[in-house]
Amino acid sequence: MSHANVAIFVPHNGCPNQCSFCNQKNITGVTHQPSPGEVEDILKNVKNNNKDMQIAFFGGSFTAIDQSYMINLLKVASNYVKKGHFSGIRISTRPDAINDNILNILEKYNVTDIELGAQSMNDDVLRANHRGHTREDIISASNLIKSRGFSLGLQMMTGLYKSNYNIDYQTGIDILNIRPDTIRIYPTVILKGTQLETLYKTGYYNTLSFDKTVDLCCKLLSLFESNNIPVIRLGLHFSESLCSNMVGGVFHPAFREICESRILLYKIQSLIKERNINPGVLRVKVQPKYISKLVGHNKSNIKKLKDARYILKIEQDSSIKGNILI
Repeated sequence: MSHANVAIFVPHNGCPNQCSFCNQKNITGVTHQPSPGEVEDILKNVKNNNKDMQIAFFGGSFTAIDQSYMINLLKVASNYVKKGHFSGIRISTRPDAINDNILNILEKYNVTDIELGAQSMNDDVLRANHRGHTREDIISASNLIKSRGFSLGLQMMTGLYKSNYNIDYQTGIDILNIRPDTIRIYPTVILKGTQLETLYKTGYYNTLSFDKTVDLCCKLLSLFESNNIPVIRLGLHFSESLCSNMVGGVFHPAFREICESRILLYKIQSLIKERNINPGVLRVKVQPKYISKLVGHNKSNIKKLKDARYILKIEQDSSIKGNILI
């Protein structure tokens, strides 16, 4: 399943309220609202004719924007899908901005994938962060989208105000029970100009530590992928605007790789314990494509095993099943 996108940002357009964590300008650096003509120019320059790419409207609550503006954008995009230049259209929106009428419009204009910003499945957390919708809204919208034959994506955040490790993991379980087609996981980044910045600077809020967030996201990644739900994004995309406006929270441009490396470390530690392997040289066979993840970011896995008195010796072996073998 391909998730290559031609991303078109409709920044902070359609959102009925200001969530505690949100400052779209500081995340993407984009403030301009694209016209249908500008969308035409973008798609004309990137059309590829092999149907391995989607047109994606991101950045706001697409189905909550002015309906005539939304339809005009969709008309342009739909023409390129009909001509075979793209596989479909992906949009992101809010759970409370989905109904049968909206889905009729999206279906008419070749929208194939709908992503909902769920963020949390805990009503107290949703309320504290001014999301403006409930857990039930997420479930109802998700079920409606699936019943109409659209591909459903859900987005969740870790480390929000009034949340914690256990609440976030339970959100993952609740999202798993909805059975979306894809999931995105975003650790909270505290940005300038947001309510979270005020709460953070006055001592009323802090996110999970980087290490705890990695541990949590390892569990979430394993939870979803072991149940055949692809995690198509883990951590925010890098941008200069994001980095210059971040005042706290968890961000790393290689966050997913760090989590995947940690998962391999956990697997090795579990096998050491299970087999009662004594400290010393630890020989590990690895599929070649997993070598960098086994070593870890800045050789973190090698260092942690060395601290436990194990010297990692790596042997490439493309014949083994899975990723590593001890």
